[in-house]
Amino acid sequence: MRRHPWVYDTAIAKAKGKPASGETVSVRAAGGDFLAWAAFSPQSTIRARCWSFSESDRIDGAWLAARVAAAVRRRAPLAAESNALRLVFGEADGLPGFIADRYAGQLVVQFQAAGVEAQRESLIDALVQAARCGDVYERSDSATRNREGLAASSGVARGAEPPERIEIREHELRFLVDVRRGHKTGYYIDQRPNRLLACRLAAKAHAALGRDIRALNCFCYTGGFSIALAAGSAAQVISVDSSADALQLAHDNAALNGQQCHDWRNADVFEAMRALRDAGESFDLIVLDPPKFAASHHHVERAARAYKDISLNALRLLAPGGYLLTFSCSGAIGIDLFQKIVAGAVIDARVDAQMLARLSAGEDHPLLMTHPEGEYLKGLLLQRI
Repeated sequence: MRRHPWVYDTAIAKAKGKPASGETVSVRAAGGDFLAWAAFSPQSTIRARCWSFSESDRIDGAWLAARVAAAVRRRAPLAAESNALRLVFGEADGLPGFIADRYAGQLVVQFQAAGVEAQRESLIDALVQAARCGDVYERSDSATRNREGLAASSGVARGAEPPERIEIREHELRFLVDVRRGHKTGYYIDQRPNRLLACRLAAKAHAALGRDIRALNCFCYTGGFSIALAAGSAAQVISVDSSADALQLAHDNAALNGQQCHDWRNADVFEAMRALRDAGESFDLIVLDPPKFAASHHHVERAARAYKDISLNALRLLAPGGYLLTFSCSGAIGIDLFQKIVAGAVIDARVDAQMLARLSAGEDHPLLMTHPEGEYLKGLLLQRI
């Protein structure tokens, strides 16, 4: 038994009775041997999501509370880095489909599967107790719920309404988060270590070159990487995003950190990069952190073209010795394919570049070794030589 947490509909020979959506069922081999306890989802191609591979387990409120408490406890050391953390990460924490993030004194949850939807009250109870925080806001509004046959759901789940903006701390920087309308649960918590890396690279480039450096942040959202680059001594940071609302919050984040070196541009990133290239612009550090280009394996070819396009233009804009941090959050694009796409862009750009590191999400977004599909965020650090 591989202990993979998902059972696809095509792997099921028969189902006994008519289990309800989210009901806990036993998964058994053809010979009748026990394999797992799982949550049944009649409308999803992932027909069952496994809770446990131990037959002696009883999936009840106490069992769920123990899983939530263990997940929160594992993240406790990360509080020194930030008060914005992912406390529960679905399958990686043995709670498939349940996401819980903390922003200072506010919890934000997502119920992305039928099983955790059926156990929502028990899970919220457990989270409130483990995190010692009574304010919980729900952001179960992703496309994943539709595939599970669940309607989108957002709003206060426990406690009080969240403030319009929540101030969080990340290393030495501060950011404002909108948990009601922001992407995902309001902020890209997963990029925390990579923002710190960008800050350090900017400082390294400044010291090595002995002059002011310029940086470009594409798909900047609310300016996380932009603020980090400026904190690392970038003298000018051009940031591009198609959302005027996100850019307003980015501008406010810069002011919160006392930074005045930013040039915020509301534009289509693909067109903006081509315009910068045609104008002969050059940058010492570039960040590419686009939205998900491939929602499923059906979109991989189109996504590959988009990743190739932005990578090619970034490499043409990158000064010799400069650094490129490029990311994909498309689960359907594996790291090997992503590296191949970027390598193709290096060849077509006719530049020489070294890959210094593969990048991933922070420690609060761990990867369950039997669930490689959980590695959605991957990145590369390149240096042009």
